[in-house]
Formats: sequence, C-alpha cells, structure tokens
Amino acid sequence: MTEGWDGADFRRRVQAALDGFLDEQAGLLAPLGPDAERLLAQGRVSVAGGKRFRAAFCHWGHRAVEPAPDDEEALVRACAALELLHASALVHDDLMDDSDTRRGRPATHRALEAEHRAAGWSGPPGSYGAAGAILLGDLLQAWADELLRGAGFAVAPTAAALSLFDRTRTEVIAGQFLDISVQARGSADVDAAMTVLRYKSAKYSVERPLHIGAALAGASEEQLAALSAYGLPLGEAFQLRDDLLGVFGDPDATGKPAGDDLVEGKRTVLVALALDAAKPADAARLDAGLGTSLDQTEVAELRRVIRDSGAEAQVEEAISALAARSLSALDRAVGDGLLDAYAAGVLRSLAAAATERAR
Repeated sequence: MTEGWDGADFRRRVQAALDGFLDEQAGLLAPLGPDAERLLAQGRVSVAGGKRFRAAFCHWGHRAVEPAPDDEEALVRACAALELLHASALVHDDLMDDSDTRRGRPATHRALEAEHRAAGWSGPPGSYGAAGAILLGDLLQAWADELLRGAGFAVAPTAAALSLFDRTRTEVIAGQFLDISVQARGSADVDAAMTVLRYKSAKYSVERPLHIGAALAGASEEQLAALSAYGLPLGEAFQLRDDLLGVFGDPDATGKPAGDDLVEGKRTVLVALALDAAKPADAARLDAGLGTSLDQTEVAELRRVIRDSGAEAQVEEAISALAARSLSALDRAVGDGLLDAYAAGVLRSLAAAATERAR
C-alpha cells in the first residue's frame, strides 16, 4: 500500500482479533458439547482469509479523522467486527445462491450437509446444511455487534458507531431481499440492478466501514459526508469489478467456478447492459441461459454475447469513472482540511486495490 503501512501485517492482526474472539466464544459454547464445536468450526472457516477490505476501510476512516489513535488494538477489534458481519452475509448469500464453494472451500451449507451425510443421520442432509448455515449466519451477525460494542472505545463514540452499524445491517439485508426479488422476477433494468448493487454491496463494503471507523474517532457530519463522497462511488466501482469477475474471472483467483454468476442467474448491471444492447438472438440466448446448469462451452458462449454487446467495455468505463470521482472527492476533502493527508494516501491505494483486481 502506502509507505509506512503494512497491509499484510494489518490483515494478520485482524485475523488474530477474530481468532481471539472466537476462542472466547468457544469457552462459552463448551457446555453445549460437540455440536456447538462443529458450528464454531464452521465459524472459524468463514472468517479465515480474504482481502479484509471492509476492515481496512474502517481503520483508515478512523485515521482520516484521528491520525494517531489512542488504542490501536481497540481499533483493530472494531475493524474485525466488520469482517464478522461480512462473513455472516457470505454464509447466507451462498445458501441463497445455492453456491457450492467459497474461497475455494465448500460453502457452509455444503460442508454441514456433507457432515450429515457422512454420519448417516436421519432426515435430508440438504435441509440440515441449510438450517445450520442460517443459524451460523445469524450467530456471526450477533457476534459482530458484540465485538464492536466491546472493542474498547468510550460510550459516546461506541454508540455513534453502533447506530451506523445498525443502519448498515438494515441496508444490506434489504438490499439482499431486493436482489432475490429481482432474480425471482427474472428481469432487471440497469437502474434496478444498480440499486441492488448500491445497497447489497457498495455501501456496506466501503462507505459504511469508513463511517463506522470515523464515528469511533468522533467524526463530524461534514467529515462523514466527505467520506461518503469518496466511499460510495468507490463501493459501486468495487462491486462492478466483482460483477466482471463473476462472469470472466479465473476460478483459481476467485475461488468460484468459471462463470458462476451466470449459472446462479444473477441479474447484475453487467447482465442488464448486455440484455439491453445485444442483438435480439444473442439477448434471448443470454436470458435463457441465466440460472441454468452451464457447461464450459455454454459459459464461453454467454461470455461472448456479453462482450459483443459492449457491456463488458461499458462496465470497465464505469469503474474508471467512478474511481476517478471517488479520488477527486478525496483530494477535495484533504484540501479542505477535513481528512488527514497521510490517511488519504492509504485510501487512494485501497481504491486501486479494490477496483484493479486481476481476473
């Protein structure tokens, strides 16, 4: 990242905070026996690894307002709470999307389903896996609140951060419901797809983590607005990059099968643009193929349709424009004395990392 900040070390510290918190929960769950141990084991898997973007944006949102935190370890614990929330969303998302894998490993519901089947228990293994994933996602969300509340900050900034945390959860859950409703209808125009993108991912991935970190530093409304001007367009660019990776990404890099978003039938901005611009026969082929079991030849054909429509290039242009808008807002905030210049430098490098991920 920026000279003087070790991103790899930060990720290690966030993982240590998560591991330590789950160790505490293990002690509380011990009286429940081996079933609780298995649930906790899946919790550990769900928070292992990842790029830690949300934690990083929380950290640098804080330092953009307070360049020298009084308690760095308390800040890392607060940042780790965002990763518990993210893990909760992923566990539930994988279940709703019927995904088999996450980060190259079995998704939670698949892992629990396999345990049920291997043990020869009664009842449908799939139902057991689904129920376990719902409960683990709920538990991770409760733990996220607990970790943020007990991170170690004073009452007033903690209350301010928790208020924003509540708003974050409302937005992401409502955005997720909007997403499944769009998929159920089997159609989405670009505006609807963009609304899903903004509330299901963009705000909770960048803007709200920035706000939560800044609130813990006692940010003013003007500072929060400056972080929104940077964070919201960047969050949208971040998710648009994910949409491209969901169709064109290398499974070795994404941990997901090739063309996974096509198989899952996701009506993303990329797909909406392609359906609008493709030749009628190509648009019909793409629309009919979404959400079906596709072999590699069929995935390649739908990728061709999207490329030929110009949608891929349009999304790349949108990512560039949104990232440029984000960085211009960041520069203005520094120039106006609202945000720390060094923190802004790291936020600039985080913007590049979030939007320029390799396929």
